[in-house]
Amino acid sequence: MIAYVSVGADDIARAKRFYGAFLPALDYQMEEGAEGLSYTLPVEPGQPPISPDFYVKPPFDGQAASAGNGAMVAFRARSQSQVRALHAAGLSAGGFDEGQPGFRAAYGPRFYVGYLRDPQGNKIALFSDDPAEPGRDG
Repeated sequence: MIAYVSVGADDIARAKRFYGAFLPALDYQMEEGAEGLSYTLPVEPGQPPISPDFYVKPPFDGQAASAGNGAMVAFRARSQSQVRALHAAGLSAGGFDEGQPGFRAAYGPRFYVGYLRDPQGNKIALFSDDPAEPGRDG
């Protein structure tokens, strides 16, 4: 199980605007500290933490942040309409389109996905694979 994911950012204010445009809709709560942004899912009292946490921070080595070639973080949305809404919210909040929401021939018939780049260039996927919704073939 993945416990957490971190992406680098040189401009935390821009990253906060971008991720704040869609992560709260996926129930992530944000905490800002001296080291950057921490997004976590709410936990009921007495229950274990829900993974993964998502962190946006300047690189620890003090060098400029850069996006990993081939690296991507995917967030599951509740529906195809939420994928579209969150993709649009990310674009409005300073993100860049990396692939409009829709079905892809390379993936399963229910995998509905949209891709973004955050202001730093990190690749983000927003997807839904709800079996109650129409699939690619029908």
